[in-house]
Formats: sequence, structure tokens, C-alpha cells
Amino acid sequence: MGSDSETEKTIKEKKKLILLAPIAKPLAGKKLCKRTHKLVRSATKAKCVRRGVKEVVKSIRRGHKGLCVIAGNISPIDVITHVPILCEEADIPYIYVPSKEDLATAGETKRPTCCILVLTKPVKGELDQEVQEKLRTEYEQVVSEVKQLASSLY
Repeated sequence: MGSDSETEKTIKEKKKLILLAPIAKPLAGKKLCKRTHKLVRSATKAKCVRRGVKEVVKSIRRGHKGLCVIAGNISPIDVITHVPILCEEADIPYIYVPSKEDLATAGETKRPTCCILVLTKPVKGELDQEVQEKLRTEYEQVVSEVKQLASSLY
């Protein structure tokens, strides 16, 4: 029985990779993907996220800094093609993850999400010192890996 579930998992992972857009680079590996989802989950609890293309673009244009997490299986791809360009102009690191459904689950929404901007601090109000410190260490760890992955591409 255990082998059936293992083969089902590998089939699901292969399907996710098949559905990826050709521009989905830098793509997070398994380990980085898990860390990114964990960061999104903790940032969502602290209300330090912007969900969806419209909100993310608005936040980037307003000068908010953070990490942009983009789903790689978006169809049509034209919906998100301008987001990496905006991120590069604003010097915001970005990473692609394989599934928009998994990204929505990490962001605690039922609706599949194209992209999420993890902010370094909340737009309104303040966080507890302990929560902010934990979020910052997770954020810096993921951002350093993302920058390392992006530099290896170019």
C-alpha cells in the first residue's frame, strides 16, 4: 500500500512540472519551496502579505519591499508576465513555485493565487517583537537562497 501512495505523489509532482510556464525561472526546488510556503504561512498569520496580481503590482508601485512568490502554472501566462519585470526594477527578489493551489493553501485562502508579496513589515499596525524577529529570520533565510538561485541562472 505504501508504494501506491509514493507513486501517486511522484505522478502528481510530474504533472505539476508539466504544467509549468516556460518563463518560470528561477523555480524553487523541493526544499526551497517548502521554506517559501512556510514563510508565506507565517507572514499571512502576521498580516504581512499581499495576494493577487492587482494587489502585488499596486504594492510594488507604492514602494513596498518584500519577497514576491509567483505560481508557475498560471494560464494564460500573460496575466503575470509583467510582475517579474516590476520586481527587477524595484529590486525585489522573486521566486516561482510549481503550484498556484499550494501557494493559496500556504496563504490561507481557498482560491488559487497567482502571486503573493511577502512584506517585511505590516502596512498597518505593529507586530510583537518576538513574531517580527521570527518572521525576519525566516524571510532573510529564504531571500538569501532565492538570490543565490537567481545568481546561478545568470
